[in-house]
Amino acid sequence: MTELTPFKLTPLGLVHTLVSLVCVLLAVAAVVVDRRIDPSSAPGFWYLVTLWVTTLTGFPIFRSGKVTPPHVLGWLTVAVLVIAALAGRSSVFGRFSPYVETIAYSSTVLLLLIPTVTETLTRVPPGAPWVASLDAPILRAIYSVLLVLFLIAATLQVRGLRDAEALAAGG
Repeated sequence: MTELTPFKLTPLGLVHTLVSLVCVLLAVAAVVVDRRIDPSSAPGFWYLVTLWVTTLTGFPIFRSGKVTPPHVLGWLTVAVLVIAALAGRSSVFGRFSPYVETIAYSSTVLLLLIPTVTETLTRVPPGAPWVASLDAPILRAIYSVLLVLFLIAATLQVRGLRDAEALAAGG
């Protein structure tokens, strides 16, 4: 595959990157509009469509003959998407199904942001990226901040589900 951009992206890499950027914007829209990733809302639905596309197009981009962290994140994303869909469409998790669905879909945002941040900081600006190495301590610090933000959001979402459940039960 030939390089297409100063960011050293192949045609597939360029499509993957553009879809990933749209995916991030849709995640923000879904959370702002619905306070969660809701597959029945337009932003939630399109977030999930673009997440599948970006996840699946990521696998051939990172061909190295061995399993790498991007592969692990990709397969983890697929597994979490399946669990979330199963929780949303069945009662396999019992009364916890809405919680499993919500937290699983929210965790996909975290899984999306890890490579988004990594790829952005190690490629931009072209020729002199902000972060020179995947081992740079700043990346671990950013991942930690993303994890804390996810935990805060997940806690708020669980509280929201509990409140809605209590309101529906009449109390």
